[in-house]
Amino acid sequence: MTLENPTGRHYDMQDFLRGEAAIEPDAPATGPVTKETQIIAIYGKGGIGKSFTLANLSYMLAQLGKKVLLIGCDPKSDTTSLLFGGRACPTIIQTASAAKEAGSEVTVSDVCFKRDGVFAMELGGPEVGRGCGGRGIIHGFETLEKLGFHDWDFDYVLLDFLGDVVCGGFGLPIARDMCQKVVVVGSNDLQSLYVANNVCSAVQYFRKLGGNVGVAGLVVNKDDGTGEAHAFAKSVGIPVLAAIPQDEDIRRKSANYQIIGKPGGVWAPLFEALSINLAEAPPVLPEPLDQDGLLGLFDASETGADFVLTPATAEDMCAAGALDKPSLEVIYDTV
Repeated sequence: MTLENPTGRHYDMQDFLRGEAAIEPDAPATGPVTKETQIIAIYGKGGIGKSFTLANLSYMLAQLGKKVLLIGCDPKSDTTSLLFGGRACPTIIQTASAAKEAGSEVTVSDVCFKRDGVFAMELGGPEVGRGCGGRGIIHGFETLEKLGFHDWDFDYVLLDFLGDVVCGGFGLPIARDMCQKVVVVGSNDLQSLYVANNVCSAVQYFRKLGGNVGVAGLVVNKDDGTGEAHAFAKSVGIPVLAAIPQDEDIRRKSANYQIIGKPGGVWAPLFEALSINLAEAPPVLPEPLDQDGLLGLFDASETGADFVLTPATAEDMCAAGALDKPSLEVIYDTV
C-alpha cells in the first residue's frame, strides 16, 4: 500500500509506520510542583488482571478520601469497563480525531468520566494495521497536556500499561520519569512473571541512564498459593503489596462488572491494605533475573527447565547437504 505525503511523493505504508514510530515525544514538562501527586504506572501481561486490580484499587482509594484519576493506556481500552459497569467510554484518540475533522477542540467533559469520586479516561489506540500503538499513547499524552494535565489537582494518578509490548510509547513513564514508581501485576505462572521481570529490567536500565523511577512492588493476582510469584518478588528485591486469591466469588463478580473494593464488603480489607501499601511503598531498584533464574522459580518437570539444547547441523536443514557432490573444477594441461 502506498500513501502520498504533502510533497506529492509516494511511499510505502511500512515507511510511514517506521517514521511515525521514530518520532520522539516532547520532553516532559518541568516547573514548580504545585501538589504532591503520586503518579503510578501499573504494568503486567495482557489478561493478568491489571484493569480488575486498578478499578477496585482506585475505587477504594476514593472511598478513603483520596482524589484519584485512572488513565487506561492500553489500546484495548478496557481499563475503565469494570468501573463503569461494562460500558466503554469514548477514548481520547478517537474523540480528538473526530473533533479535528469537525474543526472543534476536545474538552475534559468529552473524555473524562467519574464514579463515586474516581475520575477515569481511556487513551485508546489506532485500529489494527493503521498506526503505531506506542505512538498512539504518545499522542494521547500530548492531548492530555493540552487539556491541562500538569495543573490537575489529584492525590493519585494511576496509569494502566500493557507490559508485554515494548515499543517506545508503552515505556514512556519509565523512560521519561513521568511517574515516581511502578507496580507490576503478576501471577504464579511463568509468562506473567517473565513480563514482570522485563519491566524490572526496564526500570534498572533507565535508572543507570539517570532516571528516577523505581518499583513499588508486586500485586499477585489469582494467587493459588503455589508461591512462585512471592519467590520472584523476593529474588528481584521488591515487596508483595497484595495477594488477591483465586476465588470463585471474585471471578464471578468481576465477570459481572461488580466492584468488590467497597468499604464494608468481604474483600474491603484486602484493597484497604493494598491502598496503604501502595501509598507507603518507596520506589526501589530491582535486580531482574536472567532466563535461567526465572525458570528456576518453577518445578523443572513443569517448565522443561532441564532441557539441554542440541545444535542443528547443515545436514539437518537440508538432506541434500549431506550428499557428496562432484567437483566442477576444470584443470588445464600446462605446455
